[in-house]
Amino acid sequence: MAEAQVGQQQVLLWGRSPGKSEDVETQARELCQQWIAKKVAGVFFAPLELTGEKDRINERIVELFIAADIPVVLLDRDVVPYPERSSYDLVGIDNRRAGYVVTSHLIGAGCKRLIFVGRHRSAPSCVARGFGFRDALQDSGIEFRNEYLQHQTDPTSEEQIRRLMSELRPDGIVCSNDFTAAQLMRTLEQLAVRVPEDVKMVGFDDVKYASLLSVPLTTIHQPCADIGAAAIRTMVERVHNPKLPSRDILLNFGLVVRESSASSRSRVPRTERVAAE
Repeated sequence: MAEAQVGQQQVLLWGRSPGKSEDVETQARELCQQWIAKKVAGVFFAPLELTGEKDRINERIVELFIAADIPVVLLDRDVVPYPERSSYDLVGIDNRRAGYVVTSHLIGAGCKRLIFVGRHRSAPSCVARGFGFRDALQDSGIEFRNEYLQHQTDPTSEEQIRRLMSELRPDGIVCSNDFTAAQLMRTLEQLAVRVPEDVKMVGFDDVKYASLLSVPLTTIHQPCADIGAAAIRTMVERVHNPKLPSRDILLNFGLVVRESSASSRSRVPRTERVAAE
């Protein structure tokens, strides 16, 4: 997404994300060249994830815009692996704290054996959530082992999930995002593992279908509209003052409690939204 100036007004131009089945790097380069040719005032960029060489491609994308003297504001995640930090403005939530909050919720719900599940090549924001998961376990006095962080899981693989459940015997699972949680919930159903009776689950993002899953999902709600508004304000400030230091603009989030983390389904008759202090 790019911002262009028409007279004294700012307008937004939308660009599609590169397709997974084609040459991602070539598509990304072509999109960059299109925006540069249009002489946009700035670019909002949600870095690529779940693809090979994502870090190199992401850095190359922002380098092209910076070389053209076009400022970049990152959305949700950085272009470098967590906990490294690039030199570009970033607008989102504090994902590490969100991971801490949602893990603490499961601990408060009685979970003693927790694991974190994420997919291979996930975004730095998902990795940060895993750090928050670890922090919450350690602060609560629950034993933490590296194998509790499963960052390269295929949530659709019955064989892999069966082995995970057998070896680690979790009673609580923190998923890196709602999409991973939805896939994992379906796989658990196929393995006759009941949510939340056998294992409680939580996710991140509060996507539209989170409340429509077979067991409505407890999750972290991201204030997307507010993040967008904050990103535009950040870009305007950056355009007017290019020498500002790079900034993290982190908005608050909410914990949305649904049936997937309940002691029994009957105990959570409706969605409960809790502000994360």
